[in-house]
Amino acid sequence: MEIAGIGPGPFACMMLADLGADVIRLERPTGPRGVDAVPANVTNRSRRSVGIDLKNPDAVELVLRLVEGADALVEGFRPGVAERLGIGPDACLARNPRLVYGRMTGWGQDGPYASMAGHDINYIALGGVLAHIGRPGEKPVPPINLVGDFGGGGMLLAFGVVCALLEARSSGQGQVVDAAMVDGSATLMAMMHGMLALGVWNIDKGVNVIDGGAHFYDVYETADGKYVSIGSIEPQFYAELLRLTGLEGEELPHQMDRAQWPALKERVAAVFKQKTRDEWCALMEGTDVCFAPVLTMEEAPHHPHNQARGTFVEVGGVVQPAPSPRFSRTPGEISRPPSAPGADTDEALTDWGLAEDEIAKLRAAGAVA
Repeated sequence: MEIAGIGPGPFACMMLADLGADVIRLERPTGPRGVDAVPANVTNRSRRSVGIDLKNPDAVELVLRLVEGADALVEGFRPGVAERLGIGPDACLARNPRLVYGRMTGWGQDGPYASMAGHDINYIALGGVLAHIGRPGEKPVPPINLVGDFGGGGMLLAFGVVCALLEARSSGQGQVVDAAMVDGSATLMAMMHGMLALGVWNIDKGVNVIDGGAHFYDVYETADGKYVSIGSIEPQFYAELLRLTGLEGEELPHQMDRAQWPALKERVAAVFKQKTRDEWCALMEGTDVCFAPVLTMEEAPHHPHNQARGTFVEVGGVVQPAPSPRFSRTPGEISRPPSAPGADTDEALTDWGLAEDEIAKLRAAGAVA
């Protein structure tokens, strides 16, 4: 069960539903973007929508009844809101002790910031992530909302729910999963913390091997104003880079001479400006340079590799990423396009055990729509 929200909560439920979970989305009958935007609400795909007014006591009782037959519930309210509505963990676990109760917030359920508003940029700032993304001497660059909302938030919530469900199979007991974006974004930095402790990571941004500081791990502009990505870290891959760029015969400083990285970057940048992106693709694709063109959201679905993998699909006229990861026996699928808010109320509630007359009474009481 999903108590509808925005961002990471729906993303987590999309992942679970794409991979086979029967998730019903409980939401206000009229969504914030209107019915016309429904096909574009990609993160709402693969699950049915039940229109519900959680301010109605009959609707609260309906949620608790549905909880009795659910494996998990996901909500993304600020701390304390679910409790005030009467659908907090204590109330739900009293109805179903095996329930996994997933909570998605930015700051977590406790701590000095817990009651504050915030967005992805704030969570990754406090988690020690944002300070390390960007070019030297420039301000940090927000990486869209991939790190907080979706990587450190929605993905870790989905992972936590599945882990708790596995544990409940053996213990017979449910529990609360407190997924906070500040925690999750910090978790994504685990490797960097280890490298910092080893003395092989510079605390300054844009000067390390994998943050754009090195000339062999960066993005370069091509002759047509487009870009290519290079990740030639290992010596054998670096040798391929030098060979295919024509730099092999030049007397260059050692690859790992950090003092020479700025000058080497200028030299490599000048070379990449000599050909178009397509020309570099013709030269470097299929090699061990560690190369790929930098594609836009519009371009990526048309690349031959993505087409061969089926990485993108079209559903309801909207091109979007296909479910991932891949499974050999039980592949994921987008079972349905996003539903308009409340569009599946009768069908979903019937499948979850309610009789027609019960649904009619709930509708008459204004609890569902």
